[in-house]
Amino acid sequence: MENKQIKNDSITSRDVDFAQWYTDVCKKAELMDYSSVKGFIIYRPYGYAIWEQIQSYLDKKFKESGHENVYMPMVIPSSLLQKEKDHVKGFAPECLIATQGGGESIEDPLIIRPTSETLFCEHYQKIISSYRDLPKLYNQWCSVVRWEKTTRPFLRGSEFLWQEGHTMHETEEEARTETLKMLEFYDDCGRDLLAIPFTKGRKTEKEKFAGALETYSIEALMPDGKALQSGTTHFFGQGFTKAFDIKFQGRDGRLAYPYQTSWGVSTRLLGAIIMVHGDDNGLSLPPFVAPIQTVIIPIAQQKPNVIPACRELFNRLKEAGIRVKLDESDKTPGWKFSEYEMKGIPLRIELGPRDIENGVCVIAKRNDGTKITVSLDEVVDKIKSLFEVIHKEMYDKAYRYLLDNVTEVHTAEELKNALDKGGYAKMMWCGDEDCENKVKELTNGGTARCIPFNQIPFDDKCPICGKKATKVVLFAKAY
Repeated sequence: MENKQIKNDSITSRDVDFAQWYTDVCKKAELMDYSSVKGFIIYRPYGYAIWEQIQSYLDKKFKESGHENVYMPMVIPSSLLQKEKDHVKGFAPECLIATQGGGESIEDPLIIRPTSETLFCEHYQKIISSYRDLPKLYNQWCSVVRWEKTTRPFLRGSEFLWQEGHTMHETEEEARTETLKMLEFYDDCGRDLLAIPFTKGRKTEKEKFAGALETYSIEALMPDGKALQSGTTHFFGQGFTKAFDIKFQGRDGRLAYPYQTSWGVSTRLLGAIIMVHGDDNGLSLPPFVAPIQTVIIPIAQQKPNVIPACRELFNRLKEAGIRVKLDESDKTPGWKFSEYEMKGIPLRIELGPRDIENGVCVIAKRNDGTKITVSLDEVVDKIKSLFEVIHKEMYDKAYRYLLDNVTEVHTAEELKNALDKGGYAKMMWCGDEDCENKVKELTNGGTARCIPFNQIPFDDKCPICGKKATKVVLFAKAY
């Protein structure tokens, strides 16, 4: 076995400038490009193809659990957004508003959707009248606009792609079950598709979604020690249904308000994949989310039997359901190695005259550079087994990093030191929002990422105020 990777000099080292490394990878791997409007990016085919893999995985899970896809208008009348006061207060600073149409002023200005709760509620008010109409399990794939001052590709943009589920239920118990079930779907996506271990938990009152009674999130830890909120689910209770006068006749004949949930993930997940798994050579994609899982590189392709053998192998792999590319271009093998390493393709197959003569090919793993020689007769099964191996290796590496970067803190000084170092600070907290604000001030931006489900108290006092501590909370600096 050989372990050798080619350094890509066009990408800034992660250790030198992590932010610039991230931008270099986004651009050099042709995931995106900048448009003429700040914060609005172009999703290039390769970047969009990764999003399509995520979309396909989640869409299948949603539909298997009874959810249906719909599409709502991209504009919301200002008067409609005003109906839920906490909701409009939370989103007002980020709204992009259209005040003219067809050369005339619009009487009720139109907000480009920052989220679609109000649109769904307006629709549900018209179609829900009986318990027989429930549950309503709708999901939407779309883009939303939030006018951000500071933007970064995939992580924070003025427009981003996402899915947003909006459901209505007969009982509170059903709605709460839905809220946590969708969180599990997102966690499954991290573990089984993205090879990213998420931390799950409930948001504090300060950090919850505008208009929600409870918000839950999946959080991922990046190599620079910052957390990335990667998905959220929300239990709304009856707040929106009362504001929008959504009623149904219950089984007892009385009118009641349904219980509502909302949940979503976005193209932030692309940012998570780039940062969690990438290295100084560029992207490193987990096999099951990679648009191209294997690339075939002909060696000495001018020799008469090389290209036909590569095409035969390409067809075999394609027929076996493997997403494969054959590069027959006249670029050198070395250039191709570097290019596809930068694009993060999990496996590279090298096939030349001597390999063909011996009935073998050489396979290189992107995640660690290891090379192995495999019989052409066994190559399909070997590649499929390597996908499982690589996925586990990538997940385990990220999980070890997560475990190594959770610091238990007992004092304000320990908290500050932990967040200066990076990673999660696990702290006992009194539950007072004033202490959250003091943490942010003390640590230069640290916030409560979540209240983990596995609450194992390890102290009895809040290190910020000295009062009785009631909850274990993970604090971190975040994107």
